[in-house]
Amino acid sequence: MRRSAALLLLFPLLALAAGARGGEGRAGAAPQRVVSLNLCADELVLRLADRGQVASITFLARDARASNVADLARGVPVNRGLAEEIAPLAPDLVIVGAFTTRATTATLRRLGFEVLELSVPQSLAEAYAQIRTVAARLGVPERGEAMVRRMEEAFARLPPPAGVPPTAVVLRPNGFTAGRGSIADEVMEKAGLANLAAILSIDRMGQLALEEIVRAAPDLLVVNAAEDAPPSLADALLRHPALAPFAAEGRTVSLPIRLWTCAGPELAEAADRLAAARLRLSAASPRAAVAAVRPVVAEGRR
Repeated sequence: MRRSAALLLLFPLLALAAGARGGEGRAGAAPQRVVSLNLCADELVLRLADRGQVASITFLARDARASNVADLARGVPVNRGLAEEIAPLAPDLVIVGAFTTRATTATLRRLGFEVLELSVPQSLAEAYAQIRTVAARLGVPERGEAMVRRMEEAFARLPPPAGVPPTAVVLRPNGFTAGRGSIADEVMEKAGLANLAAILSIDRMGQLALEEIVRAAPDLLVVNAAEDAPPSLADALLRHPALAPFAAEGRTVSLPIRLWTCAGPELAEAADRLAAARLRLSAASPRAAVAAVRPVVAEGRR
């Protein structure tokens, strides 16, 4: 019975897909009905495409706690990543993420819709390439180039570190951190900070125990959560009493994860906030900051 019901639902989708494929002769033309099934794709589509090109974005784009484009998302139709709501829109381009809506992505491909899949950028170079790819497919390559240029200029304006960079560790819910080979690691380097997790040989998105963080005594603790985020068990570690001295000494900075998750101008904003925190550290105790980093760096290189 379930299989029969699924087939009955699929037949209308197949008919819609056949109608959508009727315009395949315009391959390479700028799409006029773009659908996004990924928050990072939402941000690029809303920033790069003409408003009339955007048929639907995810409902997440309207949540200001997670999205950098909540204002731009107002009034744009939203979806929840289901094939049965996407197919009737007859999109000529669907942009998805590498790890989201997998069943929907597979279904839309089987139905013949064009799907552009975005990976998770692990470097600024990959982020720039992704921006250029999306802009080119939307038919506005010049807008992608302009976005990349603005980001490069913003990074170039960051104040350079004086002396040995202070150490910092990113603390995310459940003890996850940003390690070597991640885009957050590169953003921290641009901001003039030495990523403690990279020194301790944590790759990409590993975990650091609370005891490791306290023992290593980083100069700066980057709390990767929005200040207005609702309480959760995953966030409990971020508020552990053992980390209270960091806040009391002004050695913490709150950085919402939305600022350095996607390819976009917020990466430069994240670096700017981190650089400002570094300057505050130096102004408060420049000698202490330099002295604290040397043993940690030396230990990490043994």
